[in-house]
Order: sequence, then C-alpha cells, then structure tokens
Amino acid sequence: MIRFGPSGNSDSFYEQGYKSSAQMPAWLASKGLNAYEYSCTKGVKVGEATAREIGQQAQNNNIFVSIHAPYYINMSSEEEDKRENSKRYIMETLQVAKWMGAKRIVAHTGSTSKLGREKSLEWAIQILKETLQMSDAAGFGDISICPEVLGKHNQLGTLEEIMEMCKIDERLIPTIDFGHIHARGLGILNSQEDFETVIDFIENSIGKERTKRIHCHFSRIEFSKGGEKKHWNFADKQFGPEFEHLAPVLVNRKMEPVIICESRGMMAEDAAEMKEIYYGILENQNLF
Repeated sequence: MIRFGPSGNSDSFYEQGYKSSAQMPAWLASKGLNAYEYSCTKGVKVGEATAREIGQQAQNNNIFVSIHAPYYINMSSEEEDKRENSKRYIMETLQVAKWMGAKRIVAHTGSTSKLGREKSLEWAIQILKETLQMSDAAGFGDISICPEVLGKHNQLGTLEEIMEMCKIDERLIPTIDFGHIHARGLGILNSQEDFETVIDFIENSIGKERTKRIHCHFSRIEFSKGGEKKHWNFADKQFGPEFEHLAPVLVNRKMEPVIICESRGMMAEDAAEMKEIYYGILENQNLF
C-alpha cells in the first residue's frame, strides 16, 4: 500500500504541547497519516529504550518507520578514513532501525571528488558493497539501505548515479527526491509527462518491482545555479515541483511507494495534502 508521512516533527506538533518523538506515531495516525521518517541527520544519538518505544508506538498506530542517516556520510570522499567512517555511521543507523522496527534507512552518498564523478561513484559503490556485507553479518539484512538522489551539483547523487548504485543489490531501494531532481535540473519537473520520464528511467534501470515500492521525498524547493537552495511549503506556490503532476503517475502505474514530505516546518500538514490529492484522483477514477 502507498504510505504518506513527514520527515521529522512538524512545528504544530510542538505548538500543541507534544515533546517526545514517541508521541509522534499516535499524532500522525490521528491525522490519517501512516509513515514517519525519524531523523538522525545530525548524528545517531537516540538510545535503545527510546528507539524501542518509538517503534512500539509506530506498530500500535500502523505507522511505517524509516530513518534518515547522518548528513555527513561521504562514501565518495578522497579520504579513506571518511569513507570508512561512512560505513560506521550507516551501521549505527541500522542498529537504531533494528530497535525501532524500521525497514528502511535513507543515506546521502557524499560529494564529488577532485578525481571526477566516475571515481567518486566507484568509491561509493565499493563502500555500499562492504556495508551490505557488514549489515548481513550483524543481522540487519532485512533492513533496506536507500541511497538518495541529492539536489546540489557538487554532490554525488544524480538520478543516474543512484540507479548505478542500486544495481549492485536487489535490496537497495532508491530514495527518489523529486524536489532534488527538480532543483538539480534547474526546474525540470513541470508536467505529468516530466514525472513519467523519471519513473520510466527508474523502471528501465532497476525493474518494475523495485520501482513500484521506491522511497520518495517530496517538497517544494528553491534553487540557484548550483542546484538545491532551500525547502519550502506547499503554500509557497512560486516554487515547484507540483505533487498534482506526480499523483496521476502513481495511480496509473499502481505504484506503492513510501512518500515522505520534507516541507519546511509543515511536513505533516503537507503530507496530508498529498494524501488528499492522491485519493482524490483514485475516487475520480472509481478506483477507491
């Protein structure tokens, strides 16, 4: 089934008096949402007891949990110690995922090196292969690592590069950040056909089955000539892309992704709006 939810906790969650992420699953369920991406972007700091409590609450409320690994992962660094540390950061995130019952972790791949994109990609693929071996040995093989399409030109993480990474193992599920694709292409997602082209490329790269259940990030994004600049909310209509252009593609292809909203401060509210748009199309087509 398709799932909608936020990355992190909306401002309104705290404004309503809530304090703990363990309260988030019930809060999301009350809004009709069924996914939650827990953020470890600034480091893996959550303890086992808290992680297990969040996981239990998620299970009680039918919330699909994913975890975003630290931003500072750099699988493509020229410095070997940074590449090795990246494996450790992913393993630490996988451990939290195991405690929390999360089945996916999202990982940035890093920046491009002075030796060029091809060498950077080669390093990242090698680190991913080694991390998968470590993951299996540690008993984390049931958790999917989801390399993310990134939004800045100096980052390793074009759609094409992420597809190459995901080809190395069937368990790798790409995180398709449509805002990042839009920003990286300086505003290239402007119609349903543009989104069809992206999904076609993914399908041709990794097959229909994995494409059907991709991990997605969505938000409006401001960009400059270097790519991604700033995330905005759905109300900020001067920025794209538009979920109304993606939703029909998901419906027509019977896709079942996890769609995580990364709007600025209003991620749960905008996730609910995406869900409303999606099910509105289903109802209009008498599919729901």
